[in-house]
Amino acid sequence: MVILMLEQYLPFVALIIFGNIENLVLSSQGVVAGVNPIKLAIASFICVGSWLAIGTFGTQMLIDYVSFIEFIGGLAIFILGAQAMITSIRGE
Repeated sequence: MVILMLEQYLPFVALIIFGNIENLVLSSQGVVAGVNPIKLAIASFICVGSWLAIGTFGTQMLIDYVSFIEFIGGLAIFILGAQAMITSIRGE
């Protein structure tokens, strides 16, 4: 039963992995910027919980569009990561 439930999420594995890496990059950027770590942690938990709910229900409704969703999600992760790294390198 559990394996059958996990099969529907297999097309999104790359997005899940890179999304978590992106969350780490953005969190480290917040720490470098001097953001209060407690507020940053609370905001991160809220965002991760929201995305978990959206992803769980959205996957069930939009499974036919998995290729399109994965491309857009990967592109967004790439752009946000590049933006975070450029900002970090510039020291802004």
